[in-house]
Amino acid sequence: MKLPAKLLVLSCCAPCSCAVMKKLHQDGVEVTVLFYNPNIYPAAEYAKRRDEQKRACASIGVKFAELPYEPEVWEECVKGLENEPEQGKRCSACFAMRLKRAAQYAKEHQFDAFASVLGVSRYKNLNQVNQAARWAWIQTGKPYVAVNWRKGGLEELRRALIKELNLYQQDYCGCKYSMRKKSEE
Repeated sequence: MKLPAKLLVLSCCAPCSCAVMKKLHQDGVEVTVLFYNPNIYPAAEYAKRRDEQKRACASIGVKFAELPYEPEVWEECVKGLENEPEQGKRCSACFAMRLKRAAQYAKEHQFDAFASVLGVSRYKNLNQVNQAARWAWIQTGKPYVAVNWRKGGLEELRRALIKELNLYQQDYCGCKYSMRKKSEE
């Protein structure tokens, strides 16, 4: 697959994005990582993940961009879906909201296309992420690059970079509902 020259990558966290950033950078893609995660709870966790993402971007040599932390916008988006399971309707709504905003940002800043690492984690459903991304593409007209970032040696590179960069690894998705589920287990 031929990658675009200028690509925006929506990232949930540094551990999910590190191998993707390194690979794209090595392949000569002008990559900018966008941190838009109003779903992350609490605010201190958001700040920790954002700061790790910034640090990883600087270490690898890619650009970092951040949109405002808007937990109230996310709450409105998932209202009524609080009891949905992981990979359920709440996750679909969350992905669609964040990916549409990333597509809008990509369009506003003249990126060739956008991508995401939201499906890198084994706890997420890549098809669910790609379906939300296709919807965002249709809504905005900005093309989405659907790549399975778990393949082609990237999972091994990801594990090595997490260790090498000593990246903070969270133990829940980010939202308060996934945090609640984790604490119940």
